[in-house]
Amino acid sequence: MIRYGLACERKHEFESWFRDSATCDEQLGSGAVECPVCRSVQVEKQLMAPAVRTRKGAAPARQRVAAPGDERQRVLLEAMRQLRRKVEDSAEYVGERFSEEARRIHYQEAAARGIYGEATLEDARALIEEGIEAHPLPWLPEDAN
Repeated sequence: MIRYGLACERKHEFESWFRDSATCDEQLGSGAVECPVCRSVQVEKQLMAPAVRTRKGAAPARQRVAAPGDERQRVLLEAMRQLRRKVEDSAEYVGERFSEEARRIHYQEAAARGIYGEATLEDARALIEEGIEAHPLPWLPEDAN
């Protein structure tokens, strides 16, 4: 088994396991691999660093993940996915320029429009303190992949 880092056309990054490299290429080429965020089948391999243990016997770092335990959790996760899809489908992705662009829109230096991107916790707090509306997008279990 081999694990590949993947990304869709909208730059959503995720990982998936394949039997071998040829199987990965075959499934990517046939559209059998789907982005867990936006469901796009336009997916490509990403560059990945090999997993290297830093000291003898050290386990690789782990991330917190969740699986739906009951129907209520499954419904909540689907609602969060729908919210995120709606934002991604109707707003402009501005990447790491989020804080800068949110300020430009707030101070009417740029056209008013919906945007989303990345911001540090400190940058998000600063926006809110300035009276600029900003909300985190929901974290989803597949974000850890």
